[in-house]
Amino acid sequence: MALDDELLNRVTWKIPNALALVGSRAGDERNGMTTSWITQLSMEPVLIGIGVENTAVTHRLITDGGSFTLNLWDAEDTRTFVKFSKPAEYADGALNGRPVHEEATGAPVFDEAIAWMDCEVRHVLDLGTHTLFVGEVVAAAIRDDDARAAAMSDTRMKYGGVKRHG
Repeated sequence: MALDDELLNRVTWKIPNALALVGSRAGDERNGMTTSWITQLSMEPVLIGIGVENTAVTHRLITDGGSFTLNLWDAEDTRTFVKFSKPAEYADGALNGRPVHEEATGAPVFDEAIAWMDCEVRHVLDLGTHTLFVGEVVAAAIRDDDARAAAMSDTRMKYGGVKRHG
C-alpha cells in the first residue's frame, strides 16, 4: 500500500502538539514565531527540542544568537498565534505589539506567556526541511499556574505532514 500525501497529512495532524511562541535574537534583530514542534528531550540537564523550518527568520536568529525562548500561551488566547506565522515587527519593547523582555540569554521572553523557558543551544541537527535545535533551560518562570497551555487542537491550524508545493 503506497502512502499518499493526503494520508500522511491526516495521520501526522493527529499527533498531539503543544502550541507556543519561540523568541529568538541575534544582535539587535528579534523575532517571535508560532511553533508546534516542541518536546522535552532530557531531564539532566533539562533539554528542550524545537523543530524550525530551515528558511525561517527564526532559524537564522537561533543559529546566529545561540539561544531561544519557548513561551507557553493560555489556551483561551490562541488568536495570538496567527500574528506570529510571519516574521514579527519589533518596536518599543514589543514584538507584533506583544510586550517582551530579556532574561539570561537575551532572547525575547513574552510578558503575557503563562510560562516560559530561556534556552541556550547545545545541539543542532539538520533533518531535511527543518532543523532540531536542542536547548538547555537556563532560566524559566510561571506567570499563571492555573491556565492550561495552548495546543494545536485548540485551533483550526495544522502543521506537519508533507511539504506543500506550488
